[in-house]
Amino acid sequence: MTNLTTLIKEKTNLNDKTIQNIITLLEDGCTIPFIARYRKELTNNASDEELRAFEDIFEYSKKLLKRKEDILAILKEKNFLNTNLKKTIEEIKTLQSLEDIYAPFKDKKSSRTSDAIQNGLEPLANIIQSLKYTKEECEQKAKQFINKTIKAHDEAISGAKDIIAQRYADDFKTKEVIRNLISNWGVIKTKEGKSFDKNGVYARLANLSEKIKYIKSYRTLAILRAVNEKQLSIKIDIDETRILENIKKYKIPSWANSSKNIVYDAYKDGLKRLLLPSLKREILNNLKEKASSEAIELFGKNLKELLQTAPLVSHVILGIDPGFVSGCKLAVINEDGTYLDSSVIYPTKPKQDFDNSSKTVLALIKKYKVSAIAIGNGTASKETAEFITKLIDDNNLRLKYAVVSEIGASVYSASKIAIKEYPNLDVTIRGAISIAGRLRDPMATLVKIEPKSLGIGQYQHDVNQKELTLKLENTTTDLVNKVGVDLNSASYKLLSFVSGISEKLALNIIEHRNKIKKFKNKNELLQVKGLGNKAYEQAVGFLRIKDSKNILDNTAIHPEDYEVTKALQKNHTIQDIQDNQITQIATELNISPLKLPDIINELKKPGHDVRSDFNQVQFAKDITKLENLKEGFELTGIVRNITDFGAFIDIGLKNDALLHISQISQKRISHPSDVLSINQNLEKIKVLSIDLDKQKVSLTLK
Repeated sequence: MTNLTTLIKEKTNLNDKTIQNIITLLEDGCTIPFIARYRKELTNNASDEELRAFEDIFEYSKKLLKRKEDILAILKEKNFLNTNLKKTIEEIKTLQSLEDIYAPFKDKKSSRTSDAIQNGLEPLANIIQSLKYTKEECEQKAKQFINKTIKAHDEAISGAKDIIAQRYADDFKTKEVIRNLISNWGVIKTKEGKSFDKNGVYARLANLSEKIKYIKSYRTLAILRAVNEKQLSIKIDIDETRILENIKKYKIPSWANSSKNIVYDAYKDGLKRLLLPSLKREILNNLKEKASSEAIELFGKNLKELLQTAPLVSHVILGIDPGFVSGCKLAVINEDGTYLDSSVIYPTKPKQDFDNSSKTVLALIKKYKVSAIAIGNGTASKETAEFITKLIDDNNLRLKYAVVSEIGASVYSASKIAIKEYPNLDVTIRGAISIAGRLRDPMATLVKIEPKSLGIGQYQHDVNQKELTLKLENTTTDLVNKVGVDLNSASYKLLSFVSGISEKLALNIIEHRNKIKKFKNKNELLQVKGLGNKAYEQAVGFLRIKDSKNILDNTAIHPEDYEVTKALQKNHTIQDIQDNQITQIATELNISPLKLPDIINELKKPGHDVRSDFNQVQFAKDITKLENLKEGFELTGIVRNITDFGAFIDIGLKNDALLHISQISQKRISHPSDVLSINQNLEKIKVLSIDLDKQKVSLTLK
């Protein structure tokens, strides 16, 4: 049987040794971030994305081999296994093909086929299917099978046809041919359902007719959601006449006697009653899985871009959660994200208490030396921004404000995490803290919120929830470890994404940190309850201690490489090392030439945050009012969400404006993410159209 390494090799570009190295590391409990960063010499410098793909292939291949073993054991036990069948199964490369081959040998329960088999009609089916006998001869032979259950020869022939129909439907080569026909030539058709609303969101999807192979994933998810809500019904159409002609041409030889009509009828029944319904369900399921998978990939990409937004360092930030009747909730956090103070003001309707609101904000700014303000972009955001703009101008304040996405803030404020962090604060103040945190450190703040609540991507409730959760967890984990985590200021939730650290261990780290006030060096981690040598090995390289006496503790250099790093510093001037010297120095230090450049880069920029190379949070420049907009107006905007069909842009209104994929570029693009990224600032974007009734704006970059 094909072994695990061979199976994986067929789906990757890796050699046998590298494959075995990665398998050994995974089975030894090493995490993907650890392997990608600290075991490059064993993986041929594979990235975390490549290792994630490898892990998927590895798990699938194990599942395939296990299923093969199980099926071979069952077939052997039932005396169905022969040399050819065994060879065929051993050479199979996919689970679907494996199940196709196994299908004829499964027990058929409560079906016409099983009834016919129980009534002893298999020999008659063999006689008819041999195509050696005329119709009359088949009818004569059928009389031999009359018994207590089978009362007449036509009943016997009918039962035999059921067996032949099942054989046709179970034939794995036939299945593959019909499957490909449906995939390439099948058409999805929709029509109005029982609850169809002609003015609803699914109106444009009614009476649709589209080839399966061309349908867009987001359209698939929309149709399936409409079907689930009984707004639409759906079916797959295929040219059955063409298939039936092929049955006559290829499945029934020209020399066959007149029993070929009986066989043809059986094949036709097998096609219409058994095979097509089964394959149509399978194709629909595959379409859903494909659409789900692509949507999940988009979620992952959007989340990565959102989390890698550059932090605003060395600022005391005032977070404002805007509101009307309930007022605007204020929260101040310091440079490390520690909560300092809070209040509530009423500068918006109905109270419009500008004087007292101004006094409260100015007092907080003066007391805590606030240097930046974050305003949530939800209800009353525009009015609050107007108030803050006037306050800054009237008092000649040297600070700026940014409007940040507040989506998910209310989810966080009522969550168990928020209650643990701020047990004595009102939920509304927790929301304001979250808004301030999105300006200070988006990653540290947003990891506390379930990714599905962040409003990134499309149809998050329609995709495979288990796969979505795994993808978003993996994306977060990979980025958190790429950035690194400050051991003395990180929340337990952020720590739980660090390689090798579970939520329980993260809580233990926080408990130990509270006891000792702060970690002075990385070795102190080994004093944390439950944190053993393996967890330490996996986690320590991704943790930072900013004010440690050992500068290496504020880098991504692993303690296992501290000694070789000291030797490097002693023998070489780090800033003077050239690329063409790497191999020679690596040999001198007995270290991998793949690992050495990472060490050198860390020594050149200790404490460097890779997020500083990406999108910065943009401070506000002006305030937009829907009633003041006109077609052709030029605006600035921030990309808040990217979907398959376009992007949603924050232009300072309550609702984000749509930038359709057709309006993103003069050139044809395959996906909005080819051009745009989350939190990207768009300097010159034009208003394409305005719908005042629906409060919607469409934009163009053309």
